[in-house]
Amino acid sequence: MGHRLSKIYTRTGDAGTTGLADGNRVSKFDIRIETIGAMDETNSAIGFLLSQEIPDATLRDTLTRIQNELFDAGSELSLPGYQGIEDNQVEQLENDLDRINAQLPPLKEFVLPGGNASAASCHLARTAARRAERRLWELADDIPLNEALLRYMNRLSDYLFVAARWLARQNGGTEKLWRSPR
Repeated sequence: MGHRLSKIYTRTGDAGTTGLADGNRVSKFDIRIETIGAMDETNSAIGFLLSQEIPDATLRDTLTRIQNELFDAGSELSLPGYQGIEDNQVEQLENDLDRINAQLPPLKEFVLPGGNASAASCHLARTAARRAERRLWELADDIPLNEALLRYMNRLSDYLFVAARWLARQNGGTEKLWRSPR
């Protein structure tokens, strides 16, 4: 594979536009670019999570796979007509979620983000994924989007929620539960 980025700055964005993969230029605040940015934030948050202690190799591998899939999702948005996320990836994410959730007690209270560093990092990734999903739905009001991509982003935040619950319990830890003052 050749070098994809031989020059980091191009000056082509100095006028407030950026290029899509098909060569078209759009405003840097175009909802498509906002959505790609929200996915990038989610990917970065997962990268930060992966820098934390995660005792389960399967969870680490799944998070790394998700990072690659988020790149595919961003490519889908940057290249109109390209489909980067498919139904089987949604199904895999559901299976991954079910595997972790089966190890947890039923949820009876709302969970506060936190518990330990890795669980808190996972909650940050979850909230970034929710923002990316909201941006996707906003974009879907303007252009047709791949339904698998929309389902994938919804499942991703669910997966990250369950993963955060699991991570909070590691090494004798506990989840922080919401306690209403009433």
